[in-house]
Amino acid sequence: MPGIDNCKVSEDPLLVQELIDLVKDDGAGAISTFLGTTRNVFEDKQVKTLSYEGYVPMAEKMLYQIIAEAREKWSLINCAIHHKIGEVPVGETSVIVVVSSKHRRASLEACHFLIDELKARVPIWKKEIFVDGTAIWKENCHC
Repeated sequence: MPGIDNCKVSEDPLLVQELIDLVKDDGAGAISTFLGTTRNVFEDKQVKTLSYEGYVPMAEKMLYQIIAEAREKWSLINCAIHHKIGEVPVGETSVIVVVSSKHRRASLEACHFLIDELKARVPIWKKEIFVDGTAIWKENCHC
């Protein structure tokens, strides 16, 4: 029986506990999470905020596709990926990936796969805005 898949790209605040509650299941022995947050320094420059833009309909479609690919590789129960667009100041969360499965290895490996594929393929772009007023657009890359 297919589980719950929930993907969202929006300006709404990201609430990790809400997503954990969404993927919880009595059959799950593991829930793995990844939170991407804005760090304060990039290449020795003080970061003020990140600004994300995206093609939302295509981004959400791609997120569901990536989850489908993860389901082919691992036995997963429920999956959720939410990405914030707009301003994300230092210390705040820009992306949350949450996966539940019967066993920890599947959820951990799937969580890693999902964030890597999101970064490589989903049409969301990031601009680093520095304290000194300068800014640079960052390319998505498979890390």
